[in-house]
Amino acid sequence: MKSAYELAMERLKAQTPEHTPLTDAQRAAIAEIDRKCKARIAELEIMRKSAIAEAIQKGQQNEAATIQRELADEIRRLEERRDADKEKVRNSPS
Repeated sequence: MKSAYELAMERLKAQTPEHTPLTDAQRAAIAEIDRKCKARIAELEIMRKSAIAEAIQKGQQNEAATIQRELADEIRRLEERRDADKEKVRNSPS
């Protein structure tokens, strides 16, 4: 007869997908996704931060805050897309 611990461990193992190591191609694809996302975020920050500074110089605090929120939203969307793309690569056949 199995203990409660052994039964719980069997259920946990059944619920948890097996971890398969990534192939070199998958690692390279994930690294490329990260690189592209970082580059796009840097590009957005350069463009938006100059617009924020310009709005502040003109005394348009509300406009600067709006641009800052838009920047944060765009970065969040890029990061979500990056994470989804990386998950696709991880789940693709080796």
